[in-house]
Amino acid sequence: MQIQVNTDHNVKGGGLLIKYVEGLLNDSLDSFKDEVTRVEVHISDENSHKGGDDDLRCTMEARLRGMQPIAVTHHDENVDLAIAGAADRITRSVRKTIEKRREVKPVQMILDTVEESIE
Repeated sequence: MQIQVNTDHNVKGGGLLIKYVEGLLNDSLDSFKDEVTRVEVHISDENSHKGGDDDLRCTMEARLRGMQPIAVTHHDENVDLAIAGAADRITRSVRKTIEKRREVKPVQMILDTVEESIE
């Protein structure tokens, strides 16, 4: 699983931030590592010069094998909370999407078997 971290010019990125995000996502998406090919992370400060509550935004987009990308966004008061909130949301979304796909496969196999027996 590839993880790409991007920040705007108002958020100090760097090696520590990248390691934090990679560690968090590797831990939270570990059980889906064979299905998630890439996660793009975008961190920005929407009101950099003004300050304010919940003005830090973290958007994460997960790319799953054979499926459309899943994107989530979380706003919070600091970078760590914004990243943690987005990581939680992306993990829940990926889990839900993969579970749905796993449920559909057995049903499709049954339908294929029924169609073969009818022919």
